[in-house]
Amino acid sequence: MSKTYKKHLKNPNFRPLAYICAPYSGDKDLNIKKAIHYAELAYKNGAIPVTPHLLFPFMDIILLGKCQEVWVFGTQITEGMKREIEIAEKRKQVIKYFTSEGLEVKTNAKF
Repeated sequence: MSKTYKKHLKNPNFRPLAYICAPYSGDKDLNIKKAIHYAELAYKNGAIPVTPHLLFPFMDIILLGKCQEVWVFGTQITEGMKREIEIAEKRKQVIKYFTSEGLEVKTNAKF
């Protein structure tokens, strides 16, 4: 976690960029609808969602690197999500885990 990010956390108007990590492969139409819902949950909870499902799925790792946090939704972790989580862990990004309903269950953040 960068010093700049920690500094911004003290500002009540700061909204971190949150990478929405959720299934895409399989039933893509359903997963896109879920991604829209997850992005809305992230926004309502103080983040600016970055959702590759809705933008550019082929640029997922590039977009991941631009975000301060990674929000993982659901209990099903696909191979693509696993790759994104591993990269985020190596980059020491904040990773938050949520149920499909948007209830936070775990975070790796160390403030």
